[in-house]
Amino acid sequence: MISLNYGDVIRYAIDILLVTYVIYKLIMLIRGTRAVQLLKGIMVIIITWLLSKYFQLTTLHWLMSQAFTFGVLALVIIFQPELRRALEQLGRGKLFSRTSTVDEEVVSRMVQEVCKSTTYMAKRRIGALLVIEKDTGLNDYVETGILINGKVSSELLINIFIPNTPLHDGAVILRKDTVMAAGCYLPLTENPTISKELGTRHRAAIGMSEVSDGLSIVVSEETGQVSFACNGQVHRNLTEEQLSEILLEQLDSQISKSMAGRWQWRRKHG
Repeated sequence: MISLNYGDVIRYAIDILLVTYVIYKLIMLIRGTRAVQLLKGIMVIIITWLLSKYFQLTTLHWLMSQAFTFGVLALVIIFQPELRRALEQLGRGKLFSRTSTVDEEVVSRMVQEVCKSTTYMAKRRIGALLVIEKDTGLNDYVETGILINGKVSSELLINIFIPNTPLHDGAVILRKDTVMAAGCYLPLTENPTISKELGTRHRAAIGMSEVSDGLSIVVSEETGQVSFACNGQVHRNLTEEQLSEILLEQLDSQISKSMAGRWQWRRKHG
């Protein structure tokens, strides 16, 4: 029987707490990125390997074993963007600084500014494309544009999309109540059933909603219509009130009703 003195217990406890803290911070670091979905896939492979071993499924077990053999190299390739970002944050001393709290006021203010700007641009037929980040991180697309990192305001959004300005042709990506970047390049949808009358902005909005859970908003330059894309589906010709309700519902279903009522009150009494 192994006997432990008081010093050993303290040392082991500190060791366990430090490892737990590091694992927790690493989970928080990848939270909200595509790495989460990839980790879920890895868990499926591990479970399949365990089940194939338990039920003695020889061929399946061999395939899973081969997957583990080359798994380390595959992980480096698959997680390359996340690993690069983590090393960059480590070099800047910000590895453990990620926070992900979003409160009601932040969501309410962001939705209000977005709806105000889209209504202004729709009336003047100013083309625009905005993407609101949710759980899936969009840093890969943020890096394709010009970093702004400024507070969301209708004036800022409108100025970005004024025709013939350097940033008006790309997409704006929002994170919480911050304009992360403008002039960003987004993936176009390859869905053959999409209406031919939809232009590049709409196809980019749908494409982004297919590869992430982000919310895409489009203002048509030709018609002035406001459209919303989510989960590969597009909803067209929305009013300001409809867009506000959809955004609030998508961003936080629990507080959407109370904030929607507050937004309507502000519109009537503002």
